[in-house]
Amino acid sequence: MQRHLHLVGLGFSGAAIARDAAAAGWRVTATARDPARTVPPPGVEAIPFDSAAPALRAATHLVFTAPPGENGDPVLATHREALEAAPLRWIGYLSTTGVYGDRGGAWVDETTEPAPAQPRSRRRRQAELQWEAFAPRAAVDLFRCAGIYGPGRSVLDDLRAGTARRTVLPGHAFGRIHRDDIARAVLAAAANPPPLGTRVLHLADDEPAESATVTEGAARLLGIDPPPAIPFETARATMSPMALSFWSENRRIANARTKAALGIAWRYPTWREGLAAILAEGG
Repeated sequence: MQRHLHLVGLGFSGAAIARDAAAAGWRVTATARDPARTVPPPGVEAIPFDSAAPALRAATHLVFTAPPGENGDPVLATHREALEAAPLRWIGYLSTTGVYGDRGGAWVDETTEPAPAQPRSRRRRQAELQWEAFAPRAAVDLFRCAGIYGPGRSVLDDLRAGTARRTVLPGHAFGRIHRDDIARAVLAAAANPPPLGTRVLHLADDEPAESATVTEGAARLLGIDPPPAIPFETARATMSPMALSFWSENRRIANARTKAALGIAWRYPTWREGLAAILAEGG
């Protein structure tokens, strides 16, 4: 049977996964909110969400990048019957490291129990559990992603636009992951799925770093002065609720078990290599 990868969500990360899968010879279909306004990568067929049932029934491998709603995962709510009929071998669900909650700057690895505190993180954890229910009949990989960046979506763009801030909170470090390393890890997992059951994988780079440090480094790459340093206690007065929720949690994400399980190394092991590559590519 030909390997058929279906993606739900042809956005920033999903498009990179679809691109690399098609280039590797997979049959690739993808669900898009509005296929008429979506330009899929070469070799990828974009399908409206409401019409995705036939593709889902034929899929051997599934990747879900769409966030859950208030009532859980939208794919399961709409297309459960098609999923249950599919000849599934493997399911990959892109989640978030936010399911670990605040750890006071401590490291968490792939064996750490989730403790989500934010409403959106609790919804993610519930969606993870919904997909774990498929483990008796397919391998399920939960990809917990750190901060995602890449061409067109990085601090380089913020600096050019004049919207970057250099907020200083010593000891508050977090991980990042380049979009192309997400695609690399997802395809490595899909190509060699584990036995039936659930596996947790961390998509986070090798060096958690403070936000101000990355902003300063990006400014150096662009040859410009960084924005003025602002202490967190000053900056918080003008932060949105979303930004405040981000700064309220502090954890470092370990990835050694993930890289060993997949047999890969990151193309961009830290933000330095990732930002330099974006700039070299004209991003």
